Amino acid sequence: MGQKTLRCHVGVGPKVAGEALVADDNFSARYDLDRIKGIFSRPQHKLAGQSYVGKVLVVNTAKGGVASAWMLHEMAARGLAPKAILFNRVNPILAQGGALADMALCDRFEDGDVTRLIATGDRVTVDPENGLVTVEAKA
Repeated sequence: MGQKTLRCHVGVGPKVAGEALVADDNFSARYDLDRIKGIFSRPQHKLAGQSYVGKVLVVNTAKGGVASAWMLHEMAARGLAPKAILFNRVNPILAQGGALADMALCDRFEDGDVTRLIATGDRVTVDPENGLVTVEAKA
């Protein structure tokens, strides 16, 4: 099991650790999720049927706008949210949603495509304030 530290743009939210759930796909809290069941519900999404609750979600970019942003807060308030979301690139509206939800959220990784740098099942520590993500590869 190897460990690596990834540098990214300074993000928002608290320092958290958890298991990664990764897909080379985009993300919309409004259209991709069943926010009552805590799973990806859009059949075309690469994570369809999987739970995002309590995971460090790693995806390509954000889709949508204001509705997706406030939905992050609603999910967190009900205890059905990811611990963190890591993006290759996030839009300002969803970054604001992460801040409102007090959810760890980072993007723009120096080492390349974050969906290729982290694998599902890896143990990930996200430190948004310092722009660092530590990855311990799964066994």
